[in-house]
Amino acid sequence: MDRLTVLQVFVTIVEQGSLSRAADNLDMSRAKVTRYLTELESWMDVRLLHRTTRRLSLTAAGEETLEVAHQLLGLTNTLDGIRNQNALVLKGQLRITASYSLIDSLLMDVVGSFVSYWPQTAVDILATDDSVNLIDARIDLAIRITNDLEPNVVARRIGECRSIVCAAPEYLQKRGKPIDAQSLMHHNCLSFAYFGRSAWVFDGPNGPESVPISGKSAPISPRYCSLQRCAVTVSVCSPPVRSSR
Repeated sequence: MDRLTVLQVFVTIVEQGSLSRAADNLDMSRAKVTRYLTELESWMDVRLLHRTTRRLSLTAAGEETLEVAHQLLGLTNTLDGIRNQNALVLKGQLRITASYSLIDSLLMDVVGSFVSYWPQTAVDILATDDSVNLIDARIDLAIRITNDLEPNVVARRIGECRSIVCAAPEYLQKRGKPIDAQSLMHHNCLSFAYFGRSAWVFDGPNGPESVPISGKSAPISPRYCSLQRCAVTVSVCSPPVRSSR
């Protein structure tokens, strides 16, 4: 039994003065209105209405029940108002975590537009390339580039991040251009600390093709690498390039 619905039916019966008019007001059958009233009286274990062929009147218990019903339905309307207000207006603090590269290339502009559109909000950004415990860090939203999601994490794909292989013209003049993916193993390759550290995987004609790589430079964090900095004269690198769809 939906007690709020039953109480609403009871209040309407009292306000309309008859079961038939209450049924018309609530767009219900008279039999359904009668059943709701019977269920309420059964639950209360007391008669709430004196019923005759001409009129309805409240019993003492009915008067007390009517007062409480008005209070409960009023609280329900108040809660509905709060819900509807929050659905229309965003406010409060939003804690986000993302990698340095995502924050620099994407997130700052988005956050600025978001706060401008919702002035009652505040955004707190935790910049880190490491995975953090979302509960312990009180994170509301984590934006990550990964192929391996942590267990029990609810996630939604919002785009793709592809990598490109690039080199400075000066490097290619000294070492020559790679003729295929496998020839990269003979070049000085700059890898990343968090992915592609010892091998780069390409989409080959026969499926994924893994190429072992090595280089004189230590693996770096994407925090300190951009496309411009990657095109140095001493190495070939494969930086991530953001794309969305």
